Amino acid sequence: MGVPDDRAPLAERIEQLLAAEQPLPIVAAGDPVLRRGTEPYDGQLEPALLARFVEALRVTMRAAPGVGLAAPQVGVGLRIAVIEDPAPVPEEVRLARGRVPQPFRVLVNPVYEPVGTGRVGFFEGCLSVPGYQAVVARPTEVRLTGQDEHGRALDEVFAGWPARIVQHETDHLDGTLYLDRAEPRSLSAHQAVAEHWSQPTPERAARALGFDLP
Repeated sequence: MGVPDDRAPLAERIEQLLAAEQPLPIVAAGDPVLRRGTEPYDGQLEPALLARFVEALRVTMRAAPGVGLAAPQVGVGLRIAVIEDPAPVPEEVRLARGRVPQPFRVLVNPVYEPVGTGRVGFFEGCLSVPGYQAVVARPTEVRLTGQDEHGRALDEVFAGWPARIVQHETDHLDGTLYLDRAEPRSLSAHQAVAEHWSQPTPERAARALGFDLP
């Protein structure tokens, strides 16, 4: 089955989407659904359908593989995202980036705000922008509010790499791609990052490519 019909009711469109084989296709940059922003979730889906949709997001994120996936990335303009990061990285990377394991989480109607004034830049990639990475300066710590998939309130402070993940995914729900916030001169193909910029921090890349870090 192909892309859901945009004119159909939301629940019907998601049923169409879930009828396809999983993992679901990931929408690439240039598709308008990634730029429209999203509709707040307010019970538009029956609990069983919501659970199936969340599970499809989890399957698709893990298969990609990625550490987060937002509903618009599978063509659904609903304010829902999932995150999960086993963080299988060397100790020096963990320390430099503050990358610690994150269990599977569902973010419903998330909104973030910076905590403090600290900012740090690291290379980021995106499943909707395959083949490239770029350095993005983001707040080092954010407060995230919203709900989980059961409607329970979420009010949590995230720091380090988990803060970067929740910012990246929440941005998707606002129609923002990481490239909108990136240092343009840092844009690098995956192969170039692996060959030249695999250090725990992008300081060497900043000097060589000519961009500033916070």
